[in-house]
Amino acid sequence: MRGRATIVLDVGKTLAKLSLWSPDGALIERRVRPNERVRAAGYAALDTAGIELWATGVLRHFGTLADVGAIIPVGHGAGVAIIRDDRLACLPADYEEAMPVHLRAAYEAERGTFAETGSPCLPDGLNLGAQLFRLEHLDPSLAHGTRILPWAQYWSWRLSGVAASEVTSLGCHSDLWNPIAGTPSQLAERRGWAKRLAPLRRAGDTLGRLSSDWTAITGLPADTEVHCGLHDSNAALLAARGFAEIAGNESTVLSTGTWFVAMRSPKDAASVDTGRLDERRDCLINVDAFGKPVPSARFMGGREIETLIGLDTRQIDIAPDQPALLAALPEVLTAGTMVLPTFAPGYGPFPHGRGGWTAEPAGSERRRAAVSLYAALLADAALDLIGTRERLLIEGRFAEGQVFVRALAALRPDLRVYVGKAHNDVSYGALRLLDAALPPVEPLEQVEPLDADLAAYRARWRRESERMETAA
Repeated sequence: MRGRATIVLDVGKTLAKLSLWSPDGALIERRVRPNERVRAAGYAALDTAGIELWATGVLRHFGTLADVGAIIPVGHGAGVAIIRDDRLACLPADYEEAMPVHLRAAYEAERGTFAETGSPCLPDGLNLGAQLFRLEHLDPSLAHGTRILPWAQYWSWRLSGVAASEVTSLGCHSDLWNPIAGTPSQLAERRGWAKRLAPLRRAGDTLGRLSSDWTAITGLPADTEVHCGLHDSNAALLAARGFAEIAGNESTVLSTGTWFVAMRSPKDAASVDTGRLDERRDCLINVDAFGKPVPSARFMGGREIETLIGLDTRQIDIAPDQPALLAALPEVLTAGTMVLPTFAPGYGPFPHGRGGWTAEPAGSERRRAAVSLYAALLADAALDLIGTRERLLIEGRFAEGQVFVRALAALRPDLRVYVGKAHNDVSYGALRLLDAALPPVEPLEQVEPLDADLAAYRARWRRESERMETAA
C-alpha cells in the first residue's frame, strides 16, 4: 500500500461501516451504524442523509488518528442513485419494498432473458432495472437530464464530485448488464438507461480528490484520493484471492451477512457452464472486479436467521455461546427437528417454500443450533447449484458460528473448508485494489467437520424442502 492510511466506507443493506487502515494493512479503528428506512414520495427509500451525517462525524474523528490518503467505497448490489447536476434527483429506493402489481407485470414484460443478463427475475426491487422503471413511472422527468450511478459509486461521487459506474455493481442481478459481452443489456439500451449510466471506470481507479466541501467539514487532507469502489460480495471475493490457499485455485467464497452469496472462482474459464445455472433458484452471474463472469447463488441467510431467532443475530455466532450450541445439536438431530425453507419468500434455492418447523424445539440453545444447521443446509444446496468443488472459504459475520461452519464442512466432505479469522474481509478486498500484494492480517483456519453423520438428515430435509417447493 501507499505510505498513508486508507478509509473503507462499506454501506451494506443492514449496516454502514467505516474502517481506518494503516499503510501496512492493519486495522486502526472501525465504526458501525445500523441503517434506517425512510419514506419518499410514493416509496420506501435508503437513508442517504442519515448515513452521510454519521459518516461526516466518523471521518472527522479518523482524521485525528492518522494521515489519510485514500477512501474506497463499497456497497450492496441492489442500490441505485439518480443524480441531476450536483444533487440527487430522487432518493434511492429500498429494494425490499414490493412493486405495485401492474408495474411489476409491465416491467417483467420488458426485461431481458437470463441467458443475456445472468440476472434472475427477483422480487421487489432487487433488479436495479425494476427500481429505475418504478421511479420513472412515479416521476417521468427522471428519464431526462439525469445520470445513473450504482450504490457504491453514489458514495464515491458524493465524496469527489466525479460520477462513475463499475462492473461489479452493474453485473449484480441488475438486468442492466450483459456479463458475457461486457456491455449494457438490450433493456438498458431500449429504455435509454445505457446512455445515462455514468462513465465506466475500474473499481480501483482514482476518480479524483476529496471535494473541498468534505475537506472543510471533516478536516481530512485536501489531497485525499477517492477511488471508484465496488460491490461488497465482490470485495469479499477479491479478499479471498489474497490467500495462498485460494489464489489461482478452483474455489468458492461464501460471503455471509444479510445475504449469503456463494461466488465460484473457477480455475479456468473452460470449466464454467453458465447455461446450467438455475435462475428459478436464485442463481445468477456476477462480474468480478476484472470483468470476468462469476457463477453465483444466494439466499437471504441473515434475514432468515433474524426472523427465526430475533433481531440479535449475534446469538448464532457469539463466541461464549458456541460450546452450548454445539452441545445442543445432538438433541436436535436425535429429535429430527428441522427448519424447512423459506422464511424469505422469493429468495434462495427453495424460493416458493413456506417456511416452518417440523417440531419446534424448546430451549434457546436447541433452537439456535437448529437454525444454524438450517443455514448450513441452505448453503449446501446453493453450493450444489453452482458446481462448487475443491475449496470453500466462508467469510463475514456468520463465519464464527461453529454449528453453521462445522455442519457445512460435514455436509461437504469433498471440500477443504476454511474460515477467515478477521471480521473485515470486505475491507481487505477493497484495500487489495490499491495493493494486490497486501498480505492478509491473519491466516485462514481450516474447519473441523462435526463428528456426526448428517447424510440421512440432509436427505430428509431435501425431500421435504423439494416437496414443499413443488406444492407451492
